[in-house]
Amino acid sequence: MTDPYIIPRRLDDPELIGFWTIDEFAGMIVPFAWGILSQHILIGIALSFGAWFALRKAKAGRASSWVAHAAYWYLPAGFLGLKATPPSHCRLLAG
Repeated sequence: MTDPYIIPRRLDDPELIGFWTIDEFAGMIVPFAWGILSQHILIGIALSFGAWFALRKAKAGRASSWVAHAAYWYLPAGFLGLKATPPSHCRLLAG
């Protein structure tokens, strides 16, 4: 007897653009676009390959959100993090 319910096998797989995850694709497209706009296409291709390789190694065996969490903690505060901790009476308003 066949089971009427189908359980997907790859439910938690990340979304892909071609062969790459979304963050790897963004890491590749930004240096490539810079290379095209600055008329240094070969440098842009090399930088995009380097960015893809670095992101691939950084995420190896970890969740995809690990890179965003590391950026929050290790990059300067104005880049991704909060500039200062909001006062306690404003934290309830922030959500």
